[in-house]
Parts: sequence; structure tokens; C-alpha cells
Amino acid sequence: MTGGLETVAVATGKDPRFTVIWLHGLGADGHDFEPIVPALGLTTAVRFVFPHAPVRRVTINQGMAMRAWYDILALDRLTVEDEAGIHASQAAVAALIEDELARGIDAKRIVLAGFSQGGAIALHTGLRMPYALGGIMVLSAYLPLRRTLAAERTDANAATPILMAHGSYDPVLPEALAVESLRSLEQLGYAVEWHSYPMAHMVCGEEIKDISRWLNACFAAADG
Repeated sequence: MTGGLETVAVATGKDPRFTVIWLHGLGADGHDFEPIVPALGLTTAVRFVFPHAPVRRVTINQGMAMRAWYDILALDRLTVEDEAGIHASQAAVAALIEDELARGIDAKRIVLAGFSQGGAIALHTGLRMPYALGGIMVLSAYLPLRRTLAAERTDANAATPILMAHGSYDPVLPEALAVESLRSLEQLGYAVEWHSYPMAHMVCGEEIKDISRWLNACFAAADG
């Protein structure tokens, strides 16, 4: 357990100098994206940290208990949001980043990533960190609590590379929601690399190639 969360850790080589903290989606766990690591073809040794979200009851799923980064109170995710849950997960993920800093990994060598709910928390947290991260990767997700971002964001991550990717056939999180988030980020001056794929709420082979290229570029920039 690290940062108060149980995690799965995978290293692609000896003595990794980079870390990717990758958050899973609703109802999954830290093992969900573990199998994707070998397919990324990374050019340097990287430590992946896959945390397990806490188990909580999710309102739109009839109150069933499952791993979730925050409660979803309505299908319209932007009208009523679980601010307390989002802030709690923000604090837990920030603690994971602090753990990596304590291990001697520089902040610019840490990428915060996530899928669906995990991507929402990665984006929310990354833009509010007090030091510049190496990148923020947002897969099939959106920007939560966007009305507070302008006041809460930090200058440290104003130029941090952001990758957003989404499926055009996503029935869980409609692509339009992600595009709205993209526009909100652009209006605040963030440069976002955007990709859309003909897929549902999932990850596809073409997307994995783009993730690999983007991560390798982030690592190269940190070394530069």
C-alpha cells in the first residue's frame, strides 16, 4: 500500500527513472491496464503504478458497492457532482505522486494517466499540482468540477503535455462530453493533443500506438 491506496507496480526495466501512475475506470481495479504495458514499446525503463480505487456505493448503479474514484449521482455528470469524493481521490493521488518524489523520481518524470473515471481524476488532480508533471493522459474521460478549475489550477502545469483520447461510439461517456472538456481546457490556454477513434468505451490498437509515441515523447522531453 502506498499513498493510502493499494497499488500494483510493474517495472519495464532495471532502475526506472520514470513513473506512470495510471488510474482505472469505474468498477475495475489496478490490474485492468497492467496487460497493456508490454504493448507500449517504451524506449526507457518505466515504473507503472496502478492503484486500486476505494470501494464505495455508486448512485447510478443502484447504490451497488464497487471500486470508484467518486460517486456518480446522475447520468448528466456535470449537473450534480460528488465534490467530496473527487477531492478525496485528488488527495489520495497527490499522495501517490509524493511517494514517487520521495523515491527520488523528479516530478517532470512522472506522468499521471487514467481511463474513464480514472482519467477524470488524473486531469482534475494534475492541473492542480504545485509542481510540473511530465504529462497528463486522459482516456475516454472528461473534466470534472470544471467551474472551479480557473481558480484552482496552478501555473506549474500550464504547459504540461496533455493527451486526450476518446471513442466516437462511446455509449458510457459520450464523446461530446470529452469535446466540451477539451474546449474548456483550450479556453484556459492549455495545449491538448486530441485523438478520436471509431470505438466504444474501450482502448484500441491505434490508440495504444499513439499512447506509446506520446509517452516516449514525454520521457524524451524530460531528459532534454
